[in-house]
Amino acid sequence: MGSYPVSTEPRRDAGDPAAGVDDATRARLDALLEEGWDMWERFDREVRLEHWHPFVAADYERVLRTLVALRAPGLRFLEWGSATGVITIMADMLGYEAYGIELDAELVRDARELAARHGSGARFAAGSFIPSGYRYTPPGGDGRHGTIGEGLSGYVELNHPLDDFDVIYGYPWDGEAPMMLDLVRQYGAPGARLLVHGGDEGMRVFRDGKREL
Repeated sequence: MGSYPVSTEPRRDAGDPAAGVDDATRARLDALLEEGWDMWERFDREVRLEHWHPFVAADYERVLRTLVALRAPGLRFLEWGSATGVITIMADMLGYEAYGIELDAELVRDARELAARHGSGARFAAGSFIPSGYRYTPPGGDGRHGTIGEGLSGYVELNHPLDDFDVIYGYPWDGEAPMMLDLVRQYGAPGARLLVHGGDEGMRVFRDGKREL
């Protein structure tokens, strides 16, 4: 269902987010990030200044640091609300089998073109990251997802259900993170990690409902 928080211009992380990455991969990541920030700034200027749109770029460098720390052979990665595809493509460059789901079909097209320009095999689907039939039933009784927009589930196009993924990344709206945790609890694989970005803590990593980082 592609969801993004309302925020100010993202703060770019200090330090080296790609510590330990080989030089060739680092060069590819640097080129991707440069174009990714350019795409965001152009989108903000040409689209968001004209009419409201939920896409706000994440702190790419901070997400990169977490992906580098968690990478291991054979991991399958999914981004919820992949927008222009920068984070999903970063994951692919780091060796993850990487997929993204995005509600806005035009952004899916942009992500596929960006992947092609950077020699990435990342795959993208247009649709909702909410599986068909999911019902959110929190203790307080307010079962609204908190996401923006509705659409058909994107998992069919990806040909992978949610429990096929080892690492799942989301950039939630305020109050949406508990729903994401519940979604992974109900539909995710045992041991799958959920990366939640945003807020004062920057990045949080959950596994089996418990916080790791």
